[in-house]
Order: sequence, then structure tokens, then C-alpha cells
Amino acid sequence: MKTHPVFARFYAKFAGPGLAKAGITEHRRRLLAGLSGEVVEIGAGNGLNFPHYPAGVERLLAVEPEPHLRGMAERNIRAASVPVEVVGGRAERLPFPDASFDAAVACLTLCSVADPHAALAELSRILRPEGELRFFEHVRADSPAMRRVQRGLDATCWPLLMGGCHTGRDTGSALAAAGFTLTACERLSFPRTRVPSPTATHLLGAAVRPAERGAAPGA
Repeated sequence: MKTHPVFARFYAKFAGPGLAKAGITEHRRRLLAGLSGEVVEIGAGNGLNFPHYPAGVERLLAVEPEPHLRGMAERNIRAASVPVEVVGGRAERLPFPDASFDAAVACLTLCSVADPHAALAELSRILRPEGELRFFEHVRADSPAMRRVQRGLDATCWPLLMGGCHTGRDTGSALAAAGFTLTACERLSFPRTRVPSPTATHLLGAAVRPAERGAAPGA
């Protein structure tokens, strides 16, 4: 996950509030509901998820590579009802020992990591056996026409302009390839707009890390 200081400031000032106005708060609450124990969130940004973590979370490690957003997240710790520590780091190389966490969270993050397969492998590594990964990510569209649009954008200007974001990643397949077993997955359109958007298709759900390392994907 590379740093994008210009986009970070744009996101904090405009995109984050815009998503809130579009109704993302309800999705954040559903994403985090029922979590407990020790939790890590990758790409925590400026900490917009912090207020929605449930009381069962004993400790939250929020990982954010971008210094500007990380500083904002540290200030937003006061809005959390659970203990939070904000740390620097990249999703592809997390600074934690194996089997350190009961759960992990990826919220609008896997679209922008440089290597999503490496990031998912790291999440599998740091989760305890049968640990849970919660995810809310925009993904590859359903229609062939919009998929063509996504491929065109991802091959040209979109990642450069939008902080490394890719519109059409197949996150569901990447989760399976990393050995995660989906336990809940809802496909939804967000935000709802009159004009079709290349980033509208989202997955909201949960997946479990195999009980034994080296287990076959989907086992």
C-alpha cells in the first residue's frame, strides 16, 4: 500500500464526508457488528470506523501507511469506545507475529493495495486459527459492459488519480485463493446513483481463516 499524500487530503476533506452522506454508516455498523477480542484493521484511514467497533473488542490495532491520515486517525481515537492503537505499516507486510489476532477488518482498502494477494496472505498469517476477516470492498461489476469500463479505467488514469484504487478487482476470488472460507457475503450497490458507477458494486461479508495452515482454499 503506497502513500498518496494528495489523495489522502482529498479523501479526508471530501470523499469521507461524501460517503457518510450517501449512507455508509449503516454498512460500517454491519461490517463490525459482533466483533470481539483482539482486532486489526488494515488501511484504517482517518479512523472513520472507530466509533462503530462494539464493546466486545478488547484491543484494536489500526494500520495506516499514509502519515496524514494516520495523524487524523490518532486524533479520532477519542471517538472510539474501545482501546485503539494506530500504527504505520503496509497491508502487504504487517508488523505483527503469526496468529496475533482474533479478527481482521478490510474496509474500502483492498482496492488500493499494491498486491492484494500478498495482503490477504498476511491477514491469514496474523489471524489465529478460525479467525475471522470482515470486509466491505468495491469489486468487479456484474455486467460485461461495466467490466469493460473498469478494465479501461484501471489500465489508464484511475489508479493514478484515486490513490492507487482499482475499480474492478475480483476480491471474492482473491479471498478463496488465499484460503479463506466465506461465511457471509452480500453483493450490493453503493452508493445508489442515477448514472451507473464503476465503483458501485460492493461485497460486504465475513470469511474464516483455515484452522490449519496450508489447508486447501475453501476447505
